[in-house]
Amino acid sequence: MTTRIKLLGAAMAAAMTVTTALVLATPVSAATLTEITGFGTNPTNLRMHLYVPDSVAARPAVLVAVHYCSGSGPAYYSGTQYASLADRYGYIVIYPSVTRSSLCWDVSSPAALRRGGGSDPVGIMSMVSYVQQRYNTDPAKVFVTGTSSGAMMTNVLLGIYPDVFKAGASFAGVPFACFATTNGSEWNSECSNGQLLRTPQQWGDLVRNAYPGYTGARPRMQIWHGTNDEILRYPNFGEQVKQWTNVHGLSQTPSFTDTPQSGYTRTRYGGTGGMAPVEAISMQGVSHNLPVDAAQVLRFFGLDTTVPTSSPPSSPPPSSPPPTGGACRVAYTVNAWNTGLTSAITITNTGSATVSGWSLVFTLPGGQAIINGWNATYAPSSGTVSARNVSYNATIAASGSVSIGFQATHTGDSGKPASFTLNGIACAIA
Repeated sequence: MTTRIKLLGAAMAAAMTVTTALVLATPVSAATLTEITGFGTNPTNLRMHLYVPDSVAARPAVLVAVHYCSGSGPAYYSGTQYASLADRYGYIVIYPSVTRSSLCWDVSSPAALRRGGGSDPVGIMSMVSYVQQRYNTDPAKVFVTGTSSGAMMTNVLLGIYPDVFKAGASFAGVPFACFATTNGSEWNSECSNGQLLRTPQQWGDLVRNAYPGYTGARPRMQIWHGTNDEILRYPNFGEQVKQWTNVHGLSQTPSFTDTPQSGYTRTRYGGTGGMAPVEAISMQGVSHNLPVDAAQVLRFFGLDTTVPTSSPPSSPPPSSPPPTGGACRVAYTVNAWNTGLTSAITITNTGSATVSGWSLVFTLPGGQAIINGWNATYAPSSGTVSARNVSYNATIAASGSVSIGFQATHTGDSGKPASFTLNGIACAIA
């Protein structure tokens, strides 16, 4: 297994070197890659590096860029164009790093393959929540991409957090749960050799069973693979297509086929446009050492048209001026798993005057405790909680609204608060 992992990492390191040589010159930026510590729950001791461009979009997207075996977040930052393109389009990039000896992601353990189970996915989600809490990000624009082991993690994150990630791009990966093991091994030879073949329904069920009861929208998926992949063999390309078309309830027959460049065959499923639910690019004659086309990833994600408009906050914003009152309505939704949940809250000002400075008060059901939050400050973490505005959303215009949210643990009761008050005034519940 160790030899295979070393080969996997060496191939990807070479690929990143080749890709770096192709990066076009970009304007000089003062933004730098910064390591973040204390970002939240982190059961496997991951490291987090963050790239925030000098100017960001009004509500920036978040892109998680996941490295290959033997790699690191800083290596993936240096070897891909995601940061330089962030300077152009104004999104924020998270570069997580593994610290276990193999420097490979856990995409095989039972803990990693179920929502809230623990391991690496929980740490990565804490990174996402950290960024959402400190920047005015768009919760509908969270994306993930990765290469090799990072591509496997892309499949895993889309499978267990479909309510968080809008889309993903997998470069030389394998389907969700293809690498699953029960003996503690990080390596699954049957999967890596392309011998683990299942029906679309079986692959789709593995994704659905990772988050039982979820009925919401599923993330779109872009899949890249070389026909001569000697590490994660080419049949894994077709198995990923089977899985994600089934997850979306689509036919295995493509709606669109073209040749974007010599040797590349691109198929789209469920649509013919550039943001179809599933897009797959087969790369003739290409090995595991495949190039990463960041521009095409951004096109698929819809991030290649955003224009930066402002400088990002450098730290959590301070509280706003004393609040004013007004009529209100609250919409509160919960996505729960066995010991955790996320809550999304929309506060609407139904009065005729602007609310300047606000505090939303509600009581969490017993056993719930907030561990991360975004677009507000939360205190205390359980019981009767006050969610207070941050500087960039301190006012709510008449008929306007703000969206906030948090991640919490629970001991069995994942229900909703019974009532809400905004600046001391009871709100209607949507």
